[in-house]
Amino acid sequence: MATKRLNANFSDQVVSLVKSLRTEAPDCVAAGVVDMSTGMLLAYETVDNHPPEVLDLLAGATLDLFQGRTVLMIEDVWKERRGQEHENHFFQEILVNSDNITHLFVRLNEQQDIVSVTVCRKSVNVGMLVAQVRRVIREFSL
Repeated sequence: MATKRLNANFSDQVVSLVKSLRTEAPDCVAAGVVDMSTGMLLAYETVDNHPPEVLDLLAGATLDLFQGRTVLMIEDVWKERRGQEHENHFFQEILVNSDNITHLFVRLNEQQDIVSVTVCRKSVNVGMLVAQVRRVIREFSL
């Protein structure tokens, strides 16, 4: 369903998306948006201070997860075998658990080059996390 955020420019929409993810995802400690075409972190919010080089690495890691060389090779093989010629990517969501936190990376439907990153405490209910992040992303037309 369309939302009031549709009239904002792209930069404002990205900032609003990050704020919504940060406030509406359960146990969220950080949220951000990565532009896969440039490998840049477009916006982020976090409860902690992080060195800029760590944030830059997050953007690069996101790019590797979704569009690393081997991932693209796998996509190309499947597209060829299935006779598909679309530009959409196969990997749409990736969940990564570490010792203390859970990262949910979600590619936006309408702009395949934009990926949201939501970071939560490890105790998060993963089902609720995925449901809330999907709901928030649907509200934005990026």
